[in-house]
Amino acid sequence: MSLPICVVDAFTAEKFRGNPAAVCLLSAAADEAWMQQVAAEMNLSETAFLEPQDDGWGLRWFTPKAEVALCGHATLASAHVLWESRRLAPETPAIFHTLQSGTLTCGRRNGRIEMDFPARPATAAALPEGLAEALGVSPIWTGRSTYDYLCELADEDAVRNLKPDHAALAKLPVRGVIVTARGSGEHDFVSRFFAPGVGVAEDPVTGSAHCTLAPFWAARLGKPSMRAWQASARGGEVHVRLKGDRVALGGQAVTIWRGELLA
Repeated sequence: MSLPICVVDAFTAEKFRGNPAAVCLLSAAADEAWMQQVAAEMNLSETAFLEPQDDGWGLRWFTPKAEVALCGHATLASAHVLWESRRLAPETPAIFHTLQSGTLTCGRRNGRIEMDFPARPATAAALPEGLAEALGVSPIWTGRSTYDYLCELADEDAVRNLKPDHAALAKLPVRGVIVTARGSGEHDFVSRFFAPGVGVAEDPVTGSAHCTLAPFWAARLGKPSMRAWQASARGGEVHVRLKGDRVALGGQAVTIWRGELLA
């Protein structure tokens, strides 16, 4: 038996930029241990598994080390694959049913794929022991969301020049650490995301982190719609719109390769 699988660069219109995600199209539900093995074999920050259902698609996401509750770039990549392969008509929304994040919907808006995700606001929290040392810089504000620590730094250069201790970050009892600062140019804010504890030293572009970043910066900047840049080595742009307890995340995607998984 073989299964279609591909790699898509998400949150970019340029090949080899943004965040690569593998998308595997299942014919039926798959064993969790097997999906984890496939994700380890792909060795990308996320591998998405799509299972056809009567009213949409079942969707699960795995890093090389663990299943995660929410992933933006692999969801965007999944919608892109369904439309590009004509499994869905271009005007038909992509509806995904997830285990821990409910139903997620993707559509097209202003030339981008837009995802409707739950907001995950951060609340102010004491700086945990070892975090400043692991980052190599003292945040000016620290909070914690459902999944991650959020650290605001003094300026964009501090975010871009950060060289954290990944082994130390991996010891923190969270999925990952988001660092962010107000943008100094065409973007409202910039960020980076580190999750070595789940096998991702630095994620190139993290949709789920923007579920926390959107309410954070909307409150500080006084605007619900913003343009964001994740300042990893590959880099990627995310358009965000805060909608009450939901966040719309918009971006583009490009397929890099297609193949068959000999399962």
